[in-house]
Amino acid sequence: MPIDYIPCRDFSKAGAEEKASTPPAESADLPLDGGTVPASEAGSLTPYLASLYRNRLLSRDEEQFYFRRMNWLKYRASVDRRRLDRRRATTRQMERVEQLLAEATKARDVLVTANLRLVVSIAKNFVDQTWSFDDLVAEGNVVLMKAVEKFNFALGNRFSTYATYAIQRQYFRLSHRGRQYRSRFVIDDDPSRGQIDPGNGDGGCSEAQVGTLATIFSEFLGELEPRERKIVVARFGFDGKAPRTFRDLGDSMGVCKERIRQIQTRALEKLRSMADEAGLEQTVGDWL
Repeated sequence: MPIDYIPCRDFSKAGAEEKASTPPAESADLPLDGGTVPASEAGSLTPYLASLYRNRLLSRDEEQFYFRRMNWLKYRASVDRRRLDRRRATTRQMERVEQLLAEATKARDVLVTANLRLVVSIAKNFVDQTWSFDDLVAEGNVVLMKAVEKFNFALGNRFSTYATYAIQRQYFRLSHRGRQYRSRFVIDDDPSRGQIDPGNGDGGCSEAQVGTLATIFSEFLGELEPRERKIVVARFGFDGKAPRTFRDLGDSMGVCKERIRQIQTRALEKLRSMADEAGLEQTVGDWL
């Protein structure tokens, strides 16, 4: 079977193993299963939902550590397996590869478990006549596990942002599929007969989808450096004011207009990278 991992330049450098094996100091005294159910929700949660609160959320540094560890272990397993001689490979060598993959699976499970509550919070907003809450949670958990495998931790972004896009994209697909099914197989006593399909018939995005895009872009902006964010917002009028020129921004920030242009180019490249990683183009294409 293929051993897929997210490559990182640090993996081939000295000290890579120590970096991938030393968790952040802050997590030393905090067990992963040290979470508690909020008192306000203790009596309203099902056993499954209550169990999710037993696993605490990860900090940014902890998240980076577990993603680094998972992918480094897969990288080492891949390297060791390529070195195996099919005719002379020993049991010890093969067990070493299996051990590395087993440790990688443990790191993956930590990341998945710590983010199961994210799936629940998103699924609540997509329950409809076709898809129940339990169905959506099951679908979302599958997407979450795939997202953990594909997330590029080296970019420095939070995983929750990436996973939210992936899960929402799947839920929008399911909602669209459900509307198509109901429109084709509606029965006489179905209360949806005669009602207007909530989808946008003119081929554009619905109000809810536009709101989702606005939220996503706002989170993208939050990942930029303060100066990059200020320039992008001012240049494109995202603050509700008229777009500012390079010269205006240069004068107000005490730099030349060429420097403003360079910072804008760098910021747009980051935004484009975030959109590509989140599959935003495919998401909008699915909506339309």
